[in-house]
This record gives sequence, C-alpha cells and structure tokens, in this order.
Amino acid sequence: MDISKVAKQSAVPASTLRFYEKKGLIQSSGRQGIRRQFAPSVFERLALIALGRSAGFSLDEIVQMLGTDKHPQIDRQALSDKAEELDSSIRKLTAMRDGLRHAAVCSAPSHLECPKFRRLMSLAASGAIGINREERINR
Repeated sequence: MDISKVAKQSAVPASTLRFYEKKGLIQSSGRQGIRRQFAPSVFERLALIALGRSAGFSLDEIVQMLGTDKHPQIDRQALSDKAEELDSSIRKLTAMRDGLRHAAVCSAPSHLECPKFRRLMSLAASGAIGINREERINR
C-alpha cells in the first residue's frame, strides 16, 4: 500500500509516517518508484502508537515497547506504571477543578479571604497537591 494511501486512511501525515519509520516505529515493505510501500498491518501498528501517545508515552518509550517484531510484547509493568501516573494526574486535576469551582461561588468578600482558596494557592505554589492534601482542601 502506497504511503499516500496509508496517510489518507490513517489520518497520519506522510511526513509523520516517514518520521515513524526513521525512529523504528513502523517499517515499509519497500518502494515503488520513490514512494514507500506498507503492508496493511501498518494500521494496527499506527493504532498502537496512537494509543501509546494518548496514554502519555513518549515515542522512545513506544519504540521500546513495540520493538521491531510483528507481534510486540508490550511491557505490562510499564502499562501499570503509566496507569498509576495517570491516577496521580487525575487526582491533582480533580483537586484543582474542585478548588476553582469553590472559588467561583465562594461567599467570601475576596478570594484571598477564603481559607479554602488560600490552601489551594499554597498547594499549587508548592506543586504538592496530592491525595491527602486534596482531601483537606475539600473539607
């Protein structure tokens, strides 16, 4: 399958396909004239790359997980570690969202007079919004 057809069907630009090939994420099956050719299995590989990127893995991490084999052996521990990282991000973002929602309706004359808002500011400034601290904010 011609690179332009792969690009059109996958919505991945040809330049990105060439970059992925250079990084070892995908492999062309050869050339027809000057155009790279790909096997239909490239779409599954591109879907795995898209999933990895959506989950927050870097391309280098994805290369390591997928390797060059047609049947990648995805590191289950790396998936578990990324899930924990996402859980942490979700907790932080949830605390920030809840704090902002409170600030939007807080009855204090000034946001700086609201103890909950001040705690949120302090935690955000220190970069330490964590689950225990988030629970304290929401009390």
